[in-house]
Amino acid sequence: MGDYNDNWYGQNGSGSDSYNYSSSDSNGSYSYNNSSSGSSGSSGNGGKNKKPKKKHYWAKIVASALVFGLIAGTTTYAVDTAATKVSSDNSTATASTDNTASTDNSVESSSATDSSDTTGSADTTSVSTTTDTADTNGDGELTVAEVAESTMPAMVTISTMSVEEMQSYFGGSQEYQVEGAGSGVILEINDEEVLIATNNHVVDGADQVSVGFCDDSAYEAAIKATDSDSDLAVVAVSTSDLSESTLDQIKAITIGDSDEMQLGDQVVAIGNALGYGESVTSGYISAFDRTLELSDGTTTYEATDLIQTDAAINPGNSGGALLNMKGELIGINEAKSSTTSSGETVDNMGYAIPISKAQPILEELMNQETREKYSDEERGYLGVTTTDVTSDYAEMYGIPEGVGITSVSSGSAAEDAGLQRGDIITAIGDTTVSTSDDLVSELEYYQAGEQVTITYQRASDSGSYEEQTTTVTLESYSDAQSNTSTGNNSQNSGNYGNGSLYQQIMGSASGTIN
Repeated sequence: MGDYNDNWYGQNGSGSDSYNYSSSDSNGSYSYNNSSSGSSGSSGNGGKNKKPKKKHYWAKIVASALVFGLIAGTTTYAVDTAATKVSSDNSTATASTDNTASTDNSVESSSATDSSDTTGSADTTSVSTTTDTADTNGDGELTVAEVAESTMPAMVTISTMSVEEMQSYFGGSQEYQVEGAGSGVILEINDEEVLIATNNHVVDGADQVSVGFCDDSAYEAAIKATDSDSDLAVVAVSTSDLSESTLDQIKAITIGDSDEMQLGDQVVAIGNALGYGESVTSGYISAFDRTLELSDGTTTYEATDLIQTDAAINPGNSGGALLNMKGELIGINEAKSSTTSSGETVDNMGYAIPISKAQPILEELMNQETREKYSDEERGYLGVTTTDVTSDYAEMYGIPEGVGITSVSSGSAAEDAGLQRGDIITAIGDTTVSTSDDLVSELEYYQAGEQVTITYQRASDSGSYEEQTTTVTLESYSDAQSNTSTGNNSQNSGNYGNGSLYQQIMGSASGTIN
């Protein structure tokens, strides 16, 4: 593994990526970490510890004031990524997705006593068993070792592979294969699928996903459904693909109640830290109801009502489990704090999505149909070019965030459905889209000829935007390319609403046909 840092999309000498954001918390702002490393390099902590120098009394007072007056900082997605450049040389590059599965388990797993599955979906026959949380001490709680042993059968590592396009120093662009590591928790095992909870940012944009189980086996997986607004996703592995040995050893997690947790309660975090395999850390709940704001430079995501803990949450831990001392799932690990805006180190500040908030969303995702991802030649197209309407543009011009349509090809699927230049797409089917990349990623799950509902915002004559929906019969790759190559763009009027400058942006922006 290469060196790790805590900046989102900020590349350093070791080829690391990171995700930055600031929080609306009055105590400071934070940034998510999606640390990535190149295919070469060594991992380490950097410099050695130094003996602190003595300070004057007045200096202590100033230092204390600075600690309590922090106004900015860095929190990082707890995911690990590695990028491999697809070219003739051996140089490396970085990118923003997460994953690298490791079969190295730091804590041995054991089979658990069967019990009823508390998270089974209503439309499938559940064969799931939940983790054994027997209290050997008779005091109502387990030791950290007992929590780890009883829940490890429900923990998985998640590996993804994606392709990123990056600008070269000499103009043009090149494609890079990006490999990264994340974590997951088994929610249900039924006759058809093993359903696994993780973070959306772990699998977002992934072309290939695989899951490593507690018995060191690994299997191909599919992204069942995602919710970018909550940063949650469900990954599915076909039950028929698993060996009898694997099925005998894996278990579904027991769901706890995060609302019952109190400040200072002990917790255990388990995840694929640094992509090395499952590791166990323990700490205490430091705070509740934390709000963090994440930006990748184009879109902003706000995470609310988070649990803060001093249990170590590191790159690769994203999507992993935060457990109470009964071995019950109370949170999905998501992020960590690293440094303040002044460069001071922040220790022992990790964040998890409380299960009371995550469970209803995950149950809805679990009940959705698992979809196949199609190749560029097989998937459906709208016949539009787009640009990102970011939060900055939205605030500046008083318009909705989403995917702005910059042109519509004549005779395209989009034109037939009534879409116009200037419309802002916000959802495909039940899935919210915020960027052009989101749009492309979602279209990959629809085959040419399929019908899909598009939700979009259109400016009225008064300048205000109104939400509308339309059903589009997606066109083929060849049709999309044919319409684009002839240069036949629809000249429908397209009302731009409030922003004359936005009209210029929409009129001049261009992008890949979608």
